[in-house]
Amino acid sequence: MDIKRAPPKKTKKYIFGSAGIIAVAAVTVAVSRLQPAAPPVERGTLWFGVVQRGEMKRDVNAPGTLEPEYVRNITALISGRVEELPVQPGINVTPSTVLVVLSSPDEQIKELQDEQQLNQAVGNLATLKTNLHQQILTQEGTVASQHTAYNNAVRNSAVQDSLAKKNLASANDVAAAHDQITEMKQRLDIEQQRLQDLKSSEGQQLQLAQDQIESLKRILDDQKNRIASMRVTSPEAGQLQMLGNPQLEPGQYVNAGQLLARVVQPGKLKAVLRVPENQAKDIAPGQPAEIDLHNNNKIPGHVTRKDPSSQAGTVTVEVALDSAVPPGTSSELAVDGTIEVERLKDVMHIPRPGFGQAESSVGMFKVLPNKGEANLVTVQLGQASVTEIEVRGGLSIGDSVIISDMSQFDNVKRVRIK
Repeated sequence: MDIKRAPPKKTKKYIFGSAGIIAVAAVTVAVSRLQPAAPPVERGTLWFGVVQRGEMKRDVNAPGTLEPEYVRNITALISGRVEELPVQPGINVTPSTVLVVLSSPDEQIKELQDEQQLNQAVGNLATLKTNLHQQILTQEGTVASQHTAYNNAVRNSAVQDSLAKKNLASANDVAAAHDQITEMKQRLDIEQQRLQDLKSSEGQQLQLAQDQIESLKRILDDQKNRIASMRVTSPEAGQLQMLGNPQLEPGQYVNAGQLLARVVQPGKLKAVLRVPENQAKDIAPGQPAEIDLHNNNKIPGHVTRKDPSSQAGTVTVEVALDSAVPPGTSSELAVDGTIEVERLKDVMHIPRPGFGQAESSVGMFKVLPNKGEANLVTVQLGQASVTEIEVRGGLSIGDSVIISDMSQFDNVKRVRIK
């Protein structure tokens, strides 16, 4: 006889199915919450900096060259042809050292012409003296003759007066005699005045002629100096830095005013730095500086002058050296200068990264302690120096950040440090 069995229960099947669905959902949620894998970066390729609080020295670095403190340029006084170059740049010279010898036939002819004019003026003066003396002598003779004529008129008038008293002379003859006295007196006065004028003008004419001679002498002396200047000597002791720019050559023609030579004082050098104009605004005379000679020598100095305007995006800054340069150091040597602008008290700062500018916000990777990872954070930067930069926000004291270039990881938020 058949026995009817009860159908099997599906409770376990439902339980296992529900558990499986829950497990799949949990895995899906967990996977969706996972962050993408951080790209790895080698620790040996990174530079790290630690945020510190304290004093930060703000300075400016710029390239430049050493130049002589005192430069004496020697230019051509006249145009001429280079005949001799007795010395070459690099030697020490004295005020008697001949640097260049020029020649100019035109200047020599001009000297002869000036001498001729002077000699002619001297001859003219001698002739003028003779002529004036002769004129005075002639006039003195005229005055003497007129004086005699006047005396005769006086005597004649006296005779006519005496005859008139005896009724032996007419009134007309007496009046004529008196008129003759008046005329002769006037003529005598005129001739005496002419003599006086000749004597007065003699001195003036001779003085004018003498002044002309003195002027011609000065012109001739100046021309002789011009001729002498063709033998160019050093105006003072020093070192001959250059002979012309470009270098002079025998037979070359130079114009008046052209640079012939440059003499400098050896050992007296200064640093001339070319500071970017955006960094030069806070530089002022008197600020301390340090000049790197690139030969394991650094010379202390101080700023003496800053150009008021920029050229080609840089401002020229002159730095006086406070100690002697090593023997053998010459001008035109390429150097680097660091100028201390100020010291900021009690500020957070880090070593200056290879990216980001002062007064800006940048993204930096902050190292997570003991996790071997670094997260990207936004950091507010303040004032900067050559090696350090101020931190105004985004980091705390003791935080370690990556300061090397991380531009290849701009599209990620964290990196894994291997």
